[in-house]
Amino acid sequence: MRDPKMTAVRRFSRRAVLRGAGVTMALPWLESFPSFAGVTSAPVFPKRFAVLFMGNGVNEDYWDAQGSGTDMVLSKTMAPLEPLKHKINVIHGLFHKRSTGLGIHPAQTGGLLSGANIQKGAIIKAGVTVDQVLAQRIGQDTAQSSIVLACEQPMTGYHETNYSMAYSSHLSWHTPDSPVPNEVYPSLAWDNLFENRGTLRNMSILDRVKDDAKTLSGAISSDDKAKLDEYLTSVREVEKRVEGMRKNEDKARELAKQKNLPVFTMDRPANGLPEDVREHARLMCDIIAIAFQTDKTRVATLLLVRDLSAMYYPFLDVREGHHSASHYNNSDGYERVTRFHLGQLAYLAARLDSMPEGDGTVLDNSCLMWLSNMWIGRKHDNTRLPLVLAGGLGGTLQTGRTLDYLQAGDENRKMSSLYLSIMDRMGVKLESFGDAETRLEGL
Repeated sequence: MRDPKMTAVRRFSRRAVLRGAGVTMALPWLESFPSFAGVTSAPVFPKRFAVLFMGNGVNEDYWDAQGSGTDMVLSKTMAPLEPLKHKINVIHGLFHKRSTGLGIHPAQTGGLLSGANIQKGAIIKAGVTVDQVLAQRIGQDTAQSSIVLACEQPMTGYHETNYSMAYSSHLSWHTPDSPVPNEVYPSLAWDNLFENRGTLRNMSILDRVKDDAKTLSGAISSDDKAKLDEYLTSVREVEKRVEGMRKNEDKARELAKQKNLPVFTMDRPANGLPEDVREHARLMCDIIAIAFQTDKTRVATLLLVRDLSAMYYPFLDVREGHHSASHYNNSDGYERVTRFHLGQLAYLAARLDSMPEGDGTVLDNSCLMWLSNMWIGRKHDNTRLPLVLAGGLGGTLQTGRTLDYLQAGDENRKMSSLYLSIMDRMGVKLESFGDAETRLEGL
């Protein structure tokens, strides 16, 4: 007689998803799957890549890391990463030579993830970015090839240097003349992940997959059942926060309609975005975490704050907007700003590290990259870039290190060489990228 529990697990092991009305949810790794299905080979987990960006550099007086392993010493700004220092790499001295000497802000950001030469004037031209190269090569394996998020609306018009503000507003470009639109509304990002359309927007994802979840819960081990319950609870918690923001977004669109204005021209919170940027950034990080855990995508970017941003930080006791504050980047206030934004990397990395996956975690199979478009804001100096990586990309990337390329010579400290190295580890082999034809030595 056939064991119904084994039948159920075999059914789930083949697709490893929960299904419901118009939605699929990939499951976290559960030990019951390979054991019940008779799989003896080691499971292969997907590799993920995400970028988090903060414009205008850091407080260079408090940005430092020395040593490796348990002896690594992190500076004041890097303190949020202390619990995960064995899973990070702090990299000193990389830069984009093509982005130096062209002017400030847009020229320093437009080629940040591509290493491309960008063009002045009315016709924008940059390059396909590293995240979108990955999305084009591995994105067919997931529901979305990538997600591109931001905590601010894009700017329009031109900078005084005659570069389009599009370069300052977008990290990701899927063609040289077309950036990927940023999704700034958490509710819309969530809807895109889980196929929420029409009346389904008002129905909990968990309600839609409850029958499948119940069947699976009765067929797996008690340890796996606890993992499944924790997973579903985390999804529901994020969903509840999204629902609160959805109401604000709907009100904003109605207000814009009454005033005959585009929503994006309105200031927050009238535009439906959270007034507290802490809430906004944290929820965007949670969406990336859920997207990676549910395997909805394996590539993500998050623009935390633009390089010409007026974002304010009253909770940090900083009176100036972000751009203005960066002109005094060695101040205590701007150090707090930098630490806050680096803290989003620490938060996302910790979330992924709390998600078991085989003998490791989702973070162990990911690479998160935090960077800025310059080093010193008051000088608009981009001859070196602040950079931190978190995660080991499935064991292909050694972690717990400080790597210093500052004195290695310009040919040996290219950001594009780093991108080639990361793409290699994700199975995408290119002869060249941006201005680089060689991989980053020592990574």
